[in-house]
Amino acid sequence: MQIESERGVMSKVMRENKINRRDFLKIATISGGALLIPKNVHSYFDFAAQLDTFPQSEFIGRNCLSGIMNFRVKPEADAEINKSVYEDFLFPIYREVVGEAPAGTYNATWFETPYGYVYSPGVQLVKNEPNVPETALPDSSIGKGFWGVVTVPYVNLIFGKDPVSPWYISIKDHNPKLYYDQIFWIDEIKTASDGTILYRANELYGTYGDIVYADARAIRKITDEEVAPIHPEVENKRIYVNLTYQTLTCYENDVEVYFCRISSGAMYTNEGVLTDRYATPTGNHHPWRKSISLHMSGSLTGSGWDTPGVPWNVIFATGGASIHGVFWHNAFGTPRSHGCVNAKPDDAKWIWRWVKPEVGLDPGDITVSGDVGTLIEVKN
Repeated sequence: MQIESERGVMSKVMRENKINRRDFLKIATISGGALLIPKNVHSYFDFAAQLDTFPQSEFIGRNCLSGIMNFRVKPEADAEINKSVYEDFLFPIYREVVGEAPAGTYNATWFETPYGYVYSPGVQLVKNEPNVPETALPDSSIGKGFWGVVTVPYVNLIFGKDPVSPWYISIKDHNPKLYYDQIFWIDEIKTASDGTILYRANELYGTYGDIVYADARAIRKITDEEVAPIHPEVENKRIYVNLTYQTLTCYENDVEVYFCRISSGAMYTNEGVLTDRYATPTGNHHPWRKSISLHMSGSLTGSGWDTPGVPWNVIFATGGASIHGVFWHNAFGTPRSHGCVNAKPDDAKWIWRWVKPEVGLDPGDITVSGDVGTLIEVKN
């Protein structure tokens, strides 16, 4: 049995929509000052080549487990293992199938791949959609810059200074990356010493002050149109979160207009004892803050967490419990979070646009007081 790394099976053929090296070198002449890439960076990737090495497939999966993922000959937990891979390994997905739910779970969804069948909760569904880099930063009320979303499976990064946050410190020696669907504030354009156009992927809210840069082709500028409020004329809106069935439903005048599966707060071990400290707070709530992107962190002995670039946040309870998108698991339908309501990024984005209070792209963040936003009912 062979265990392959993220670079194991990668296409060598350039996709037609890629930006070639000559094109982004032209852009380099109009970008900001050059950024020297440390020599050790080249030991694990080449900026100019990375985005051309991803699988060519309409549907791509990424191993988002923090360990080994197994592909099996049948969609069953006890079936023979055909292949094992490490974290961040990318692979084409042929289709979604209903197989056998592993013991103690209810999720029976598997993906069929060239390597066999893989259980869906550990697979982030991603796309590979490179972009033409922006050549200038627009003005905004919070300074020059724009909100950008990662649109490729992942992109390696370099640090502008020694990392500060626990997340970046933990990955700094392990091919550090930004991942599909993460959102950052882009406030600087640089040209790397190899000619690659880089964006500074900054964080405005919850930041530790880290400075990271990534290939600009990997990040798309978010537009006003895609964050425009959905059905703003409707006054009577309500969200119902069912913790038993792990579902979220949006209602307008008691008519269902949106439905998705979620992952709510799970039990965690605190010094060897299970605790429900991170249970999602039940009852009636109203959003008191909405933010396009947050750096989320918290701690409890044995279960601390720290995550940058968390997209589409609707914070509704004391302590920071929120509805937000996730890129680190696909276990929707199963409790998984530290008290928040996890949703697929596309679902979280729709909810973010639909929920009141309304907030635009500039500044992309709003805090209110009182019961002025959409009612959020969380029930067991």
